[in-house]
Amino acid sequence: MISTGFTFGIYPLSVAGTPIGLAIGPEDNYEKISGALNEIRSEVKKLLPRTYAVYMGPETEDKVFNALNRYKKAGLLGDLTIGCLQDPSLSLDFWLNFVRKVIKEYGNLLDSIQITNEPNLTFMDGSKPYVLDALTQGVLTAKEEISKNNLNIKIGFGSVPEGEKTIPQFWNKLMEIGGDNLIHSIDYIGHNFYVDVFEEPLKIEDVSNKIDITLRKFRDTLTSVGIPFSIPIRITENGWPTGKNPFIQVERSYNQQAIVLEKVIRTVYSLRQELNITHYEFFGLRDADSSKDDLFHQFGIMKDDYTPKPAFFTFKKLVQELSK
Repeated sequence: MISTGFTFGIYPLSVAGTPIGLAIGPEDNYEKISGALNEIRSEVKKLLPRTYAVYMGPETEDKVFNALNRYKKAGLLGDLTIGCLQDPSLSLDFWLNFVRKVIKEYGNLLDSIQITNEPNLTFMDGSKPYVLDALTQGVLTAKEEISKNNLNIKIGFGSVPEGEKTIPQFWNKLMEIGGDNLIHSIDYIGHNFYVDVFEEPLKIEDVSNKIDITLRKFRDTLTSVGIPFSIPIRITENGWPTGKNPFIQVERSYNQQAIVLEKVIRTVYSLRQELNITHYEFFGLRDADSSKDDLFHQFGIMKDDYTPKPAFFTFKKLVQELSK
């Protein structure tokens, strides 16, 4: 049965990726994060915090688990993405053991686990030569560990829209390796997309059409490689920052952010039953660094001191209205 409403989620932390590294600013304030999430959530039963655990290799494990423990203490474990950026010289056994450890330690707090973030993107997880094996074996290992520990966690993997910077024939290659075993082990497929963030802003009347094309193409791609319609799509990253695009010097205002956010969410919502879309997760709660005017530091619906932008109240309204 296809849901009549969304499950909403949001990235609650500050650090954001950019084309040239990480956007970092003032430290996260977990008390203020909790307050903001509670305000958005209000009477809604579920608002998933979306967090990330990126495995770089054995020497980074303690650092990753320390971060996960902070998220646990702050109540920020809900939808967890486990990224795979380990050294290519390492055996995948290191990666799979990491997946097992995360599930054993935090599984009772998790609603869902996404294995790999953007595996079809050439400069993220997809930059590693083993990414298809990591995705497939990671999903199967996670499914086995969840079953063994009698946990109720949904398992999926991520993706981005196909384009110049994605791996050619990614979906065909994935199905050749994973096949029915992968299909029978996943509960959803995540999709990260950002409307016009890296180019000239669209006219507001063109935003819906762009989203419609993007999501229909994605569902068609899944169908073409044998992934059934019954496996839902989750929008796992989507956002529209304020500030200035550093490449084309176009400014994006706070008011524009609120208008585009509402148009995007309502458009995705209108497609939810036709395309079987069950979740919408926003990126993100706060800016990495509001003092920097480039948009990669200003994805938040709050400034870095947790002062709300207009989009905060728009998002809150939509969560209240459209949640299942």
